[in-house]
This record gives sequence, C-alpha cells and structure tokens, in this order.
Amino acid sequence: MTTTPLSPRALMSLLINGTKAIDVLETALNIGLLDALEPGPAGLRELAARFELRPLRLYKFLDCLESLGFIQRDEPSDDINEAAYRAVPGLLAATTAVVGPDAVERDRDRYPWRRLHGRLAESLRGEIGMTDDDFAWPPKTDDQTAAFEQSMSVGLGPVIETFHHHAHRLWPGRRRFLDVGGGDGTLAAHVLNDAPDLMVDVYNLPAVAPLVEQTRSRCGHPERLSFVAGDFLTEPLPPGYDALAFVRVLHDWPTAISRRLLEKAYQALPPGGLLLICEEFRTPDRLAMQFFWSYFLIGVDSCVSRLRDVDFYTSLLEELGFENIGMLPGGWELVIAHKP
Repeated sequence: MTTTPLSPRALMSLLINGTKAIDVLETALNIGLLDALEPGPAGLRELAARFELRPLRLYKFLDCLESLGFIQRDEPSDDINEAAYRAVPGLLAATTAVVGPDAVERDRDRYPWRRLHGRLAESLRGEIGMTDDDFAWPPKTDDQTAAFEQSMSVGLGPVIETFHHHAHRLWPGRRRFLDVGGGDGTLAAHVLNDAPDLMVDVYNLPAVAPLVEQTRSRCGHPERLSFVAGDFLTEPLPPGYDALAFVRVLHDWPTAISRRLLEKAYQALPPGGLLLICEEFRTPDRLAMQFFWSYFLIGVDSCVSRLRDVDFYTSLLEELGFENIGMLPGGWELVIAHKP
C-alpha cells in the first residue's frame, strides 16, 4: 500500500463512500474471497465458478476492491474472464480484525443501491439485483431516456470548466461542432459562449429533443444551437462537422462498442477534423469515484460502465489513424486528436 497522502478530492470521495466500502469488505470476507485472493493470483473465471457468482458482477465487485487499493489486477485482454487478482499483503488479517457485524447502518429504502447493502453476496450469486425501475440501462422508454439525460447534466461542472479553459485552443477555425450523446445541450450552450463563430448540434435519441429545446430557449445564442436525432449504436455519425466530442459517453460501453464509436467518428470527420473525449479517467484521485459506480452497478447486468486509463484512449486513437493526440489538463482531462 502506498503511503502517499490522498488529495482532498480523493479523501472526500473515499469518506462519502465509506459505508459502501465496509459492505464490500464484509462481503469479500464472509464469502471467502479474501482467503482465495490472499495467495494470488486468482482468475476471475476460477473465482466465479468456485463461489458460484456471476462473472460480470464479480468483475465490478473486484473493481471496488481494486479502487480502494486492496487488490491488484492483471487484465491481459478485453475478455474479463482472463483477469487475475491478488490481494495486497495483510488484507485478510486487517479485514478480519477491523470489520464487525455492526459496522454498517442499513437503510435500503431511499436509494436503490441500499437494497443491496449488506446483501452483496446474494447479488453476486444473482439472487437479487436492481430492476429497470431502479436503473434501466440502456434506457428503454422515452421517459427513462429523458430522466437519464437530465441526471447527467447535473455533474457537468468540471467538464464545462475544462472546455472553457481551453476554448482558445479548441475552437479557432472551427465552424461546426457535434456533441455526440450531448445530453440536454447544457455543455453545448456553454461552448457557444466561448466560440462566437461556432454552430453546435447535439446528437441524441429523439426523446431528448424537448430537453435540448428547453436549453436552447434559455441559452444566450439560441440561433447557433440545434438538435440532430439519431442512434449512435445503430447509425453512422452524421458528417459535415469539423469537430466532434464524446463527453461522458464511452465509459458506459464495452470496449468493442467504444472502439466502434471512435471508428464512426473517424469516418464522419473530414481531414483536419478534431475529436474530443472528456470523462473521468482512471487515476489515483478518481479511484474512489470508480468505487462508487462499480458498487452502484454490481446488481445491473446490462451496464459495464467503468473508468478507463487515458492510455486506453490514446493508444486506440493512434491505432485508428488519428494524429496529434494529446491530453489537456483540467478538473476532467480532455483527450484531443486530429484526423489527418
């Protein structure tokens, strides 16, 4: 375990998720996972079979432990079943000594994840889980889609600040920008304030159109903000844009789909076109946030959302043919790339 002090952000994230961390440790101890991880390495396939657990749920559960720094992961391919894990020295003894039966106050009524609180072993075996009423992924109705997009706009502060800080570098010479999966248009409206020559379209499912229209009616430059309906999973991305962004989009999908979306971006952009990727990347400061999402989604078999390393994207972009790939700093870093 590192002795480097946590940053204030990482510490606050850890504190707010403290009861959930105890729940994960209690479960790992009680079902015998810590005993299996102590000698290591232990493969995901082997662990799932041995304890009769669902592999994808177990992957997210182990991601919680890794996010906390308690285990180390080796993942040689995109097949999660090939991942192998080892506990850091002393984890079993420390957990046995510290975690008691009354460590967590259980409250399952207010939030869906609390229904799993203290029942993670049952969730890992597939005996319980969250329903579509709790969290539907992908959203299956127009109401679910609208609710999801509205919820995503709440956490855009760091993204907006990063785009604003680097506006002088991003937008000169650009004329049309497509925000793929751009929620209710909140980010697009802020970009317009920094780029007087830019036209911005939000590309999203048809159900989101009324939300973008509400944002457009309130923004300072409604004549430069529009909506384009489509489904990026089944359709090509629309051409005619010299800048294109995925903001809080790619991490929600398996590697194969993320790759396909970036391939579609390459095909849609003209030579010299700019691609932007902004989300919470996997860094020591963000591991506590990754813990929360992994914990929240353990009972959701349809969603594999996870934070990825910046290197995952930069390497993939290079492989797909993008050039001048880099990362701009900010509250949330911004990966940039250009089509030659």
